Amino acid sequence: MKRINLLLATSAAVSLAAGSAFAADMANEMTIVSWGGAYSASQLNAYHNPYSEKTGVKIINDESSPEAVAKLRAMKEANNLTWDLVDVEAADAIRLCDEGLAMEIDADTQLADAPDGTKAKDDFGDLMVSDCFIPQIVFSTTFGYRKDMVPAGTEPPTGACDVFDLQKYPGKRALNKQPVANMEWALLCDGVAYEDVYDTLETDEGVARAFAKLDTIKDQTIWWTASAQPVQLLADGEIFMGSAYNGRLFAMIEEQKQPVGMAWDWQMFDIDGWVVPAGLPEDRLARVMDYLYFATDTQRLADQAKYISYGPARKSSAPLVGKHATLGIEMAPHMPTDPNNAKHTFVNNYTWWADYRDDLDAKFQAWLAN
Repeated sequence: MKRINLLLATSAAVSLAAGSAFAADMANEMTIVSWGGAYSASQLNAYHNPYSEKTGVKIINDESSPEAVAKLRAMKEANNLTWDLVDVEAADAIRLCDEGLAMEIDADTQLADAPDGTKAKDDFGDLMVSDCFIPQIVFSTTFGYRKDMVPAGTEPPTGACDVFDLQKYPGKRALNKQPVANMEWALLCDGVAYEDVYDTLETDEGVARAFAKLDTIKDQTIWWTASAQPVQLLADGEIFMGSAYNGRLFAMIEEQKQPVGMAWDWQMFDIDGWVVPAGLPEDRLARVMDYLYFATDTQRLADQAKYISYGPARKSSAPLVGKHATLGIEMAPHMPTDPNNAKHTFVNNYTWWADYRDDLDAKFQAWLAN
């Protein structure tokens, strides 16, 4: 396996240096799965289009990342693998790796070094949480609110716990239709210390306590399943406040000039990146590895930050983050990692969720149905 990995890495490096000299041995199209919206647009601008222009490869974009685990399981069952590369959150990458649905990557031989020669694994550092995971960005799930719906004489909301205050901030809410983040916020805003949240969630009493807190806003909550939904609900004025990915909120505030504010306190930090489905035919795998060598280098990850307010996963990319490609505004203050936005952050425990996700998914859906 190591010999195959080395050959693929060498092929990737040489093909890029020689204008894809090995293109004849690689597939001429790829299906890349991601999340859609502003995020997929940033990938198109930073990775996909430059790679297609360089190689002539056709990239088919699929927006099924919210269902990636279930669909990859189904593809394995049917022995019909139609995806070439999949964008997932870290916890899902760990699950897919544990189940043998994602391929292990040798970062130091299959990915580009940093410009100063630092090997990829060191450049990604602690964000490389699984042997099957190639980090791209640091993002957060936080809250947007309608500025024009804040009650007169009331301070605007500042963070996650304000979503539970219906008296101070009346109106509909929107939350992701999954346990991740919602369960943590419920316990945190019910008085559980930050460092005790996951230990509490491991108990039946803790799960019940989280659901009891969520019960207080359940009948005022619209549950979203696609990342475009909460920002559309905010844009239409159908909700006062909703959880959403910070990049989506950035796009509606800075690009679309919607009357929406950010409530950063206790934003949920997470990381997102690529997994390569296990079992790809050789020509498709060679193409994927060639693409990954290109798309995850220092410059490409920094380029993505020109289009969306997500922090690049490589240490060497951070100093290269500058202004938005079309708006001309500095992007650093809009990143979830900016000190003004990160006074209180909740770091998603992706290894914990990899172990408990299936169980809490079932309990969460049962709670919703009651």
